[in-house]
Formats: sequence, structure tokens, C-alpha cells
Amino acid sequence: MGEADEGGIARKWWIKFKDESVFAKYTPFFVCLASGSLNCDTFMHFISQDVHFLKAFALAYELAEECADDEEDKLAIRKLRKRVKQKLKTLDSLVREWGFELPEEIITDDATVKCTDFLLSTASGKVEGEKVLGKIETPFEKIKVAAYTLSAISPCMRLFEVIAKEIQALLNPDDGSHLYKKWIDYYCSQSFQESALQTEELLDKLSVLLTGEELEVIKKLYYKAIKLHVNFFAAQPVKQQTTVPLSWVKDPVEGHLTLFCDFDWTCTAFDSSSILAELAIVTAQKSDPDQSEGKLTRMSSADLRNTWDVLSTKYTEEYEQCIESIMSSEAVAEFEYEGLREALKQLAYFEKKENSRVVQSGVLKGLNLEDIKRASQHLIFQDGCRRSAFASGILSETYKSCIIHFREHTLSENSSAPLMLSGDLNAFRVHSNELVYEESISTGEIVNKLESPLEKLQAFNDILKDHSNDEQNLTVYIGGSPGDLLCLLEADIGIVIGSSSSLRRLGDHFGVSFVPLFSSLVERQKELVDGSSYKWKRLTGTLYTVSSWAEIHAFILGP
Repeated sequence: MGEADEGGIARKWWIKFKDESVFAKYTPFFVCLASGSLNCDTFMHFISQDVHFLKAFALAYELAEECADDEEDKLAIRKLRKRVKQKLKTLDSLVREWGFELPEEIITDDATVKCTDFLLSTASGKVEGEKVLGKIETPFEKIKVAAYTLSAISPCMRLFEVIAKEIQALLNPDDGSHLYKKWIDYYCSQSFQESALQTEELLDKLSVLLTGEELEVIKKLYYKAIKLHVNFFAAQPVKQQTTVPLSWVKDPVEGHLTLFCDFDWTCTAFDSSSILAELAIVTAQKSDPDQSEGKLTRMSSADLRNTWDVLSTKYTEEYEQCIESIMSSEAVAEFEYEGLREALKQLAYFEKKENSRVVQSGVLKGLNLEDIKRASQHLIFQDGCRRSAFASGILSETYKSCIIHFREHTLSENSSAPLMLSGDLNAFRVHSNELVYEESISTGEIVNKLESPLEKLQAFNDILKDHSNDEQNLTVYIGGSPGDLLCLLEADIGIVIGSSSSLRRLGDHFGVSFVPLFSSLVERQKELVDGSSYKWKRLTGTLYTVSSWAEIHAFILGP
């Protein structure tokens, strides 16, 4: 895919806000379209809105051309406007080429109006956040408005191209039976890519002389344009049964949706125990050289650092040895659950031994509970899994292994972050190993509840027993480390996030299938028959992969 310079403003903002494209891709509209089963009336309603978008784009380009100061820029914008006007002129024949007919009467959606009104207001210089609104007089003011206009157009074009390419990758190029293949091919075409790239390059060029405050306005316009288009796709009148979002598909009257989530390597990008160790070292430095009477005796900061370095090195080396030992057995041709379960006993023994080492070392002795809560603010989370109040609550209660679970009724579609990240600590329960405290000071001891994959699985099953009265209890487990494998496989929907090569290697070795979540939803959508209700069918030995928490949010809650 051709894209603007890596250092350009268009490229920068697309990378920053690319997760928003996930919310568009996971709408019922695009999942149905990708499957080829989208109702034709829905598609034609969607295509009919193109008339309004093309007219708005043509006018916006015209206004941007008037504002541009450089003749080369004017010429480039003029060419883009001509392409839009040509498409508008030939839209009827283009739609017929795709195999459809435009409706005689075209009704404008509210979501369409919001998109076009935003674009034309921006192109007219009516920009939210600007100090002075009204008549555009000076050459610099005009250039600035031209840049603002392109920042409202650029993400829309890139959004179409990116989603179309992702859908195209799922299609068989030799299969011409897909109802919407020609539409998908159009937005993957070199001509459309060139238009998208030229718009981005112009945005980069016109933004060069803008101030930091003005670039911030461009950032906000770019983001708003994406959000409005995501809302536009979500608002399309899909009247057929769909596989997304899961919280809409699952009827709470029929049962409950129970979500489980690991913490380290799933929510976080690294092992959170390192935060505890660093905190122990820092607080020890403050109390050196003497220990206050009545406090728990603890090591000096130098001894703590040396001890932790030794523990970390040993853990890394022996963990790899443990994984290699498991992998030394012959790989299986088909999924073998019992073989995997037996192999993970080696990992269980390793984790118990390592936890015992940590306790015996005393490195976690003398930590203040409030200091731990403050330290949680420095946790680095997986992309899209934003920190909130729940992070400090979990870090202060847990050591290494953890399961978070909550019921469907605690989910809020108004939450701005994925799933449990509303900050409501009453919205979920935490099952974990726990640090032991005396008067809010850690003793260095650990109450071990989830030391191994087998204990984690037992906790998972115990929770489900409490819900055994539910006739149709649908379970989702989100995990990112080898210790999650058994729970992931036990759940109706096991979602793998993160970059753990050990998890993938172990899974592959024992015949686990890893399938991208979006492509699996498209395949399931193909199997749906009009009028039938949708129920998730668990596939034994199959796990679903995602690249970010945005995918999980989009799948379960929608945009």
C-alpha cells in the first residue's frame, strides 16, 4: 500500500488512530459484506449515500483549491476534484458494472449528514478550536484552511482503502461469485490508492508551516473524521442476523456472557512483578542506612537489586529450558488436549519453584500498599488496553498470576475503553496469588492460589460452577501467555493477544489452531441462513488471534 512519508503528519495521525479502523471493520455491515451475504437492499442504501459524499468531497476540494497558494498545489487539488466529479458523473454506470442499480429516490442518512456537514464546515473555515472564525483573508489563513480541509478528507479515503484490502485478502482471487468483489476491488485499485496518497502528500506539504497549536487542530479534525465515518458504517441498516457484536448477538434472557481475562502479558506489556521489585529497591534506598524500629527487617537497596537481578536471570534461563524440554517431545498432527495438559505440569512445577525462590529471597518484604497503588500508574499496557482505577487495585492484590472475570450485566456500551476498563472495581472479581500484608506493609510472603496453568484452569471451572444454573452460559477467555492455554481452550471463545512466541510454539506443538478473529467471524457469517438465530459453536482446539484490544472491544461491544 502506498502511503505518505513516514515522517509526514498524515502518516503520523493514521498510525495513532488506526485502531478506529478496527471498529469500522467489525461493524455488522462490513462483516456481512466481507462474507458476501450482505442484503442487497442494505448495500444499495449504502452506495446511494455515495452521491452525497461525492458532492461534498467535490465542493470541499474546490474550496481547498481556492485556499491553496502554490500553483502546483492548486493543480494537484484540481486533479483530485476532477476524479471525484468524474466518479459522480459515472456513478450510475459504475454501480451497474458492480452488478446493481442505484435507487431512484435517495434518502440521506443522519450519519451521512453529520459527515458531510463536518467536511463542508471545515472547508469553509468554520473549525472548532480556532480562535478566529469568519472571513478568510490572508494567504496564510487560506493555506491553513486548505490543510484543515485535507485533514478531514484524508482519513476517510485511507479508511476505505485499508478495510477493502483486508477484506480482499480473505477472498479467493479465482472465485468470481462473491457479490461485492468488484466494489472491494475498486477501493483496492491503483487509481484509488493514488488519490488517497496524493491527498496525504498534500496534507503533509500544507502543514509544514503550521504552529503546534494549529497542528493540534489538524489532529482533532483527523480523529473526528474517522469517528464520524465509523459511526456512518455502524449506522447502516443491516436487518439480517449477524455474528457481531457479541453482546448484541447473545440474548441475556437465554443465558449469560461471562468474560475472563488474564493480567500480565494480556493487559500489560510485561511482567508486573518487575514493578514491585523496582519499588522495593527504591523504597529501600529511602530507608538506608538505618531501619526504623518496629518495621520489618529488609535488605539494603544494593542487595535487593543484586538479588532481583539474579532471580530475573535465573527465571529467564530456566523458563526457556522448561519450554524447550516440553518441546523436545514429538509434535502431534492433530489437537491433543491431554498431551498439552500433561506437558504443562512441567511449567507448573517451574512456576512453583520460582515463586518459592522469590519468597525465600525476601525481595518483596516491606512494601507499602499505597506505594504499590501509586506504582501501578507506571504499568505499560497492551495497545488499546488503557490504564484505569482497576490497574492499581489488581497490582496491589496480586503477584504474577491472575484471572479477572465479570458478567454480562456489568458491561457498559458507553465505556470509552475496552471491556473492564471502566474503572469500576466492583464490576469484576480478581482471582490471583496475593501478597501478605501486616498493617499495609508486605511481609514478603505470597498466598499462592494460581501458581500454575492447572490451578488457573481449576479456578476457571470453579467460577463456571457458580453459573451452572444458566442454560446457555457463553464464556470468553482473553490471554497472552502459556499459562493461559488450558483456560483459553476450555472457554467457548479463547482469544489470544500479545506477542508470546512460547504460547504459539506450545500450541502449534500440540495441534492447536490459531485463527484470526475477523476472518473466523466472516466464515461464520457465511454459514448463517436468513431468519435463523445465531449461536456460537465452539470449535475444539481452535483459538482466535487479535492484534490489539480494539479488536476485542469491537467484537464484543461494537463501536
